[in-house]
Amino acid sequence: MNTELDPRLLSLLVCPVTKGPLTYDRDTQELISPRAKLAFPIRDGIPIMLPEEARQIEG
Repeated sequence: MNTELDPRLLSLLVCPVTKGPLTYDRDTQELISPRAKLAFPIRDGIPIMLPEEARQIEG
């Protein structure tokens, strides 16, 4: 089930590792931190901002 992330929420969230900006990947339902190379999952519309829950990404 893909749900939209509230743009206001996205504007408030930062990466817990780098404190940098996040981008929303609608297809994978994740918040991406390019600097940390981490993807944080969104479950039932709730971003899970724990580094141990994130997956490593390439690039």
